Amino acid sequence: MNLHEFSRLFIRSELGIAIEYGRIFSFIDFSNVNKWFDNDNQDWNNKLLISDERLSIDLGKLEVFVNTFSDRARVYYGEDPNNAGSLSFTYAMRKIFGARDVMTKDLQKIKHYIEQYENKISKFIVEDKNGKNYIEIRKCNFDVEIAVDAIKMFNHYDTFCIFSGDADFVYLNNYLRKKGKKIIIVKGGYITNKLRETAGLVINAQKIKKHLVKIVKKQKPG
Repeated sequence: MNLHEFSRLFIRSELGIAIEYGRIFSFIDFSNVNKWFDNDNQDWNNKLLISDERLSIDLGKLEVFVNTFSDRARVYYGEDPNNAGSLSFTYAMRKIFGARDVMTKDLQKIKHYIEQYENKISKFIVEDKNGKNYIEIRKCNFDVEIAVDAIKMFNHYDTFCIFSGDADFVYLNNYLRKKGKKIIIVKGGYITNKLRETAGLVINAQKIKKHLVKIVKKQKPG
């Protein structure tokens, strides 16, 4: 047994992924995954981060981890076509996961006007032509794309593994179960009971932190 196969078997055992799960296809909603450790102040060894450090998803580690138990993985990422950093990130993602399995679309930018009772974070506030203050909320939902791909790829997997805790996947998960598929959910924070009940296995992001993140310096405001 080589090192890769040993690592694959060890991680599958650690996570409780039995052989009965068969061929696993992982669908990764990156905008969801990218927020999992936003408020985390400890590394994977429970060591406190210093004030100018934060945890960031490491694409290389994510790809290695996913492929230790998945036969195939597909990543969904909302990119900003006017942001060079976002486009560069998409390029890196395609190099790591393969162009055919990185699905992108443009981020939506929604204006949320600030009410007097709301906390104001000055660096995020923009003033419109009428003098009203708003913040820009960036959103990109891939629920429909993931559901369509899960149905299109139906014959390519025995287990649907979704990297998201979005309750909108309850309907899809239940449909796939009725068709004989097994379900694995990899989630960050709280998920609803209805979503949890659709899965044979739920994996908490805190349990796999060491496989996903790196420590980076916080960006200085300005």
